[in-house]
Amino acid sequence: MRKILEIERKLIPDLMQVMHKRYEILQRIFLSGTIGRRTLAISVDLTERVLRTELDILREQGLVDTSAGGMALSEAGRQLVEELEPLVKELFGLSDLEKAMREAFGLSKVVIVPGDSDESDHVKREMGRAGGRVLRESLSRGDVVAVMGGSTMARMASQFPVSAPMRDNWFVPARGGLGESVDYQANTIAAELAKLTSARYRMLHVPDHLSEEAYQTIMQEPNVKEVVDMIRGARIVVHGIGDAMTMARRRKVGPDTMEEMKREGALAEAFGYYFDRNGQVVHRMATAGLRLEDIEAAGVVIGIAGGRSKGEAISSVLRFGHDDILVTDEAAAEEALRHL
Repeated sequence: MRKILEIERKLIPDLMQVMHKRYEILQRIFLSGTIGRRTLAISVDLTERVLRTELDILREQGLVDTSAGGMALSEAGRQLVEELEPLVKELFGLSDLEKAMREAFGLSKVVIVPGDSDESDHVKREMGRAGGRVLRESLSRGDVVAVMGGSTMARMASQFPVSAPMRDNWFVPARGGLGESVDYQANTIAAELAKLTSARYRMLHVPDHLSEEAYQTIMQEPNVKEVVDMIRGARIVVHGIGDAMTMARRRKVGPDTMEEMKREGALAEAFGYYFDRNGQVVHRMATAGLRLEDIEAAGVVIGIAGGRSKGEAISSVLRFGHDDILVTDEAAAEEALRHL
């Protein structure tokens, strides 16, 4: 297959460009469900005139349906997008990039979506869809899944593929709440995943950031301890990766502690721990949730994060060495390898 693709690149380079353009159009419609032509033209960076021509061809092929509400993919179009995904990765070098990331960071699996989620909400949505698919493939009957909060996790939950009820599985929040938008809270994401899949869930109604004294007190509560024990025994952990200082501010870390973290070289944050560029833990917070030893004991640890701005942070967390699977975008992967 690779040899055929290389020959096609050399003999018919224009064909590759046309294929990429039409795949991008189909993928954007796929992710949006239904979308207007003007919005679609902006998202794929084409003039409306050029887009109209491409859409006419796709309609003639029975791949796109048009209604008063906008454009949507036909069943044939949806199937084609899913079948084309591995071929597109091969065509445009993403398979090689995935292999480079696996080998560089010792990961069992890497899934890279094209683009930069810093610049395109569609890329973030596609990354969420890929993350949902990876989680679904990793699940076994009876698994407990601990999920972190954040906008990327919320995208993953909203696009989780449901093929059959998962009544023997549990979804739990990996940590307490940050006091921000309820849509991005780990409790909300665990509940949404459970409702989508007919699974069960538990919620952890405690703040994420606790003083040592408050932590010791709250852990004496039987209801809290029961949920925390379930969280800490999760076989699968799904987490995002953030910039250290951004996450510290979100967690209302005091200025003195933040200065100390800067001096220690804190660069990235994941599952409540702060890492320097070499993947060493330089700061941790008392929390009624997952601890480092729970991450180390988990059967599968899935990181989902993207955007060129997070490339160095992703590299830092992956150097820590306890992620098994990474779902990211093209820009973040390139940046992570550059910092390696």
